[in-house]
Amino acid sequence: MKRETVRSDGAPAAIGPYSQAVRAGGFLFCSGQIPLDPSTGKMVEGGIESQTERVLNNLEAVLAAGGATLRSVVKTTVYMVDLGEFPAMNGVYGKFFPEDPPARATVQVVKLPAGARVEIDAVATTG
Repeated sequence: MKRETVRSDGAPAAIGPYSQAVRAGGFLFCSGQIPLDPSTGKMVEGGIESQTERVLNNLEAVLAAGGATLRSVVKTTVYMVDLGEFPAMNGVYGKFFPEDPPARATVQVVKLPAGARVEIDAVATTG
């Protein structure tokens, strides 16, 4: 099976030994995005709403570079430091997936890279 890495300047560069996304077998596997501003490399200011919006904007840029869109997403995983912030995160998330949202799992974690409050990864179709 052909495997191709995907990179977008519209999302932060990987901060470790991983690709922003990999296209294989008609799918695009997007690594988790955290709320880093791709133009500055710094964490966005504000609470969970601002962070979730930045994460989804970053994810959208990676999807576009891989030939997909948010409508192509079939599965996401949301990682949160505090599930008490779930309603606020969910409100922003719903604006990005207003119809026929993808399957999703949400889990609370002890810590995320760079002090992020939220991280989201995704799988999308490309065909």
